[in-house]
Amino acid sequence: MIFEEGAPLYSYEVAREGGEDVLYINYLGAPFVPSLAEYPEVMGSTVDILVEAPNISRIVFVQQKNYNYDFSEISYLLEIAQLYSYLVKQEKILSQEKLVLQCSQFFSQRYNEIFSFLLMLKQDPIAAYMDLRRFIIEARIMLDKVGDECKACQKNYIYTLEMIFELLKATKLIQAASFYFDDYAKGNRSIYQRFFKADTIPNFTFTRLVTDLPEDAEIIDQYKIAKGSHDESSVTILRRKEEAKLIYHLNPPENLLPEDHYALLNLAKGVLIEHQPQAEEFVDTERTRQVFFNISRDLLQDLADSKAIKISYSSLNRLATILVRHTIGFGLIEVLLQDSKLQDIVLNSPIALTNVFVKHEEYDECSTNILPSQEDADSWAAKFRMISGRPLDEANPILDTQLSVGEINARIAIIQQPLSPTGLAYAIRRHREKPWTLPLFINNRMINSFAAGLMSFLIDGSRTLLVAGTRSSGKTSLLGSLMLETIPRYRMIVIEDTLELPVDAMRKLKYDILRMKVRSALLKSTTEVSADEGIRTSLRLGDSSLIVGEVRSDEAKALYEAMRVGALANVVAGTIHGASPYAVFDRVVNDLQVPATSFKATDVIIIVNPIKSPDGLHSWKRMLQLTEVRKHWIKDPQDEKGFVDLLKYNINKDELEPTQDLINGDSEVIKDIASNIRGWAGNWDAVYDNILLRAKVKQEIVDVANKLNKPELLEAEFNALSNDAFHKISDQIGQEIGLPLGDKVFPEWQKWLNQKIKGKKG
Repeated sequence: MIFEEGAPLYSYEVAREGGEDVLYINYLGAPFVPSLAEYPEVMGSTVDILVEAPNISRIVFVQQKNYNYDFSEISYLLEIAQLYSYLVKQEKILSQEKLVLQCSQFFSQRYNEIFSFLLMLKQDPIAAYMDLRRFIIEARIMLDKVGDECKACQKNYIYTLEMIFELLKATKLIQAASFYFDDYAKGNRSIYQRFFKADTIPNFTFTRLVTDLPEDAEIIDQYKIAKGSHDESSVTILRRKEEAKLIYHLNPPENLLPEDHYALLNLAKGVLIEHQPQAEEFVDTERTRQVFFNISRDLLQDLADSKAIKISYSSLNRLATILVRHTIGFGLIEVLLQDSKLQDIVLNSPIALTNVFVKHEEYDECSTNILPSQEDADSWAAKFRMISGRPLDEANPILDTQLSVGEINARIAIIQQPLSPTGLAYAIRRHREKPWTLPLFINNRMINSFAAGLMSFLIDGSRTLLVAGTRSSGKTSLLGSLMLETIPRYRMIVIEDTLELPVDAMRKLKYDILRMKVRSALLKSTTEVSADEGIRTSLRLGDSSLIVGEVRSDEAKALYEAMRVGALANVVAGTIHGASPYAVFDRVVNDLQVPATSFKATDVIIIVNPIKSPDGLHSWKRMLQLTEVRKHWIKDPQDEKGFVDLLKYNINKDELEPTQDLINGDSEVIKDIASNIRGWAGNWDAVYDNILLRAKVKQEIVDVANKLNKPELLEAEFNALSNDAFHKISDQIGQEIGLPLGDKVFPEWQKWLNQKIKGKKG
C-alpha cells in the first residue's frame, strides 16, 4: 500500500514504475467506491490533479481494492485537463477582457456561463459540450436582440464560445462519444461506462486484473481450476473479432472477496512484509510455505477478532492461501499454474505494459487479462535467485531454474538487461503434476501402441537413445516416460541443470534413482559442477543407467564417453534439439565437436515435433520417426545410409507405421539385443512377437482405462505395477516353455489386470 494509515483522504502521490508515471489517489475511508464513470466528483478531482501532473500514464484509486485506469483511458482525461489548463491559464477565458469588449453589463452573465462550463468540463465533459452548444445558440439569438453598440461585443463572445466548442469537439472523448449522442440524456453518466472501466488490484498485490469480460467477445469455453477447493478459480475463453489470439480470462478467488476480507489481508500483509525471507528458507519451499500458511491463518484470525469480523474456517483457509501466495509466493502466476491445460506462461518486457500470454493445450496461444507490475516481477526474480542459488545480474542476465508449489512443477527461464533491453522477462514451462507414461501418450495420440512396445523393448535392451525435437515438442516428457520403462531395481543416475525429469515421483515408486544437479550451460561461472564433470562423475558411482536432461554444450563429449562405456550394459539416454536424425548428427558432430566415430555410440534417435493444421491455428505433438544409427559408415551417416527408419509417421493417417526394414527384420539394433537373449538369437519371429506383446499390453491399459472411465490406470503408479507384473509373468512363462510368447504371456497379464481392477473396486 502506497499510503500510510491516516493519510488524508483524496491526497495523491506520483510514483515512477516500470517506465511510467503512476498517479495514486487515496480513497481509503471514502464512503463510496471510486469510479470515473459513475461519480462526477471523482472525475473532476482527477482532472484537477492531471492539470498539475500532466505526464501521468496510469491512475490507481487506492481503497480496500485498488482501481486502475490505463493510459488508453487516462488519455481522454489528460486531453480534457490540457484543454482546461489552456483555457484558464493561456486564454484567460474568465477575464473581463476576454468576455466583454465594452458592454460590461454582460460580464456577470457570461462569467457565470463560462465558469459553470469549466466546472462541468472537469466533471462531465459530454454535458459541458452539450451546454456549450446551447450557449452558442442562445448567444446567436441574443445577437439579433442587442443594440448596434453591443453587436461587436456579442460577436466576440460568440467567437470565443465557438473557439472553445471546436477545441472540445476535437478531443478524443467527444469524438468517441459522438456515436452515442442520439441516446444521451444530460446527467446520465452511463455513456462514460464505454470509456472508463477500471482493472481491479487487491491492495495486497500490485498485479492488475481486467475483471470485466469484453462486450464484443464471444465466449468459447468456461471451466474451473482447483475445482471444489477453497482456492477455486474460473477461466473463460473468449474470441474477439479481428484478433488472432483468443483471450484467457482468469477470475481468481483474490477477486471475489468481501470488503472486510480485503481489509484483513491488507493488515496481515503489512505485518508479514516485515519478514525478509532468507535463502535457506527456500531450500525446502513446501515446508516453508506450510509454516507461513499456519502463521498467516493465526494472524488473520487474531486480526479478525480484534476488528470484530466474523470469518468461517473455509474463508480463513482461503485468505491464508492468498496471503502466502502474495507474500513469499508468486502471486497470480501460481493461480495460472493450477490450470493443468496450460503448457507455457510468458511475461514479455516491459512487464508492466504487457499482458501475460499463455499457451493452452486446446486453444493454443492466448492473451490473458493479467497485467503484472514491475514490483512483482522484481520480487519474483529475487526469490528465484534464492531458490536456484544462481546469479541474475548484468554480468549474468540469464537464469534457468524451477518452481515447485505442492505437486505443481514448472521450469523458469528469466532474462534481464542487457540481454533484454526493456527489463525482466519470464518464460514458464508448466510440467504435468504426475509423470507422463507411454499409455498416456497413446491416449493423446502422440504415439501409438506399437511405438510404445518398440520403445519398451529398446529400454529393456539397454540401448543408447537420444530424444530429439524442437522447443515444446514433448521430448523431455517422452524421456520421462521411457525412464518409467526401466526395471525399478536397476540403478539410474539423472543429470540435469534444471530439474524437469520425474525423479521425485519415481523415487516414491521405489525406483533406485539418484539425481545430480549441474551448472547450466548458460552460466559463465558458479559453484555448481559442470555438466561434463557430472557425467564423468556418474561413471565412478557404480553400475547405473544414465539419463541426461538435455545435451546442450561441452557435456556432449562426456555423454558419448558414457555411451561408449555403457553400451550393452545399461540404458544411456538424453534429449537434444534437432528436427531430424541428420540434424542431431550435425549438432552433435559439427556444433558440439563430438568425433563422428563417437556418434556411432548412438543406437536410436527418436524425433518428436508438433504438426499443424492447414489453417495454422492448431497443433498437435506427435512422434515422427524412430531411427536406428548403424555402425558401418565412416564420414556421413546420411550419405552412407547409416540412418535406417524403423518407424515413420504417416501424416495422412495421423499414425506411426513400422517400415519394411523393421517388418522384415532388418534392424541391427534389435538383432543385437536378441543376440544376447536365449531363444531370441536368430529368431526374428520371437523378437517381433515380443514387441507386439508389449504393444498389446500398453493398448489394453488404454482401452480398459477409457472403457471403465479409470484414468488413473494411465498414470505412473499403475504403469510401474503393470511393468513389474509383465516382467514377472514373462519370466515365469519363459522358464516354463523357453520363450515369453505373446499368446501365453498376454492372457496371464490380462488376468492380473482384471484382478487388480477388481481389487481397486473392492
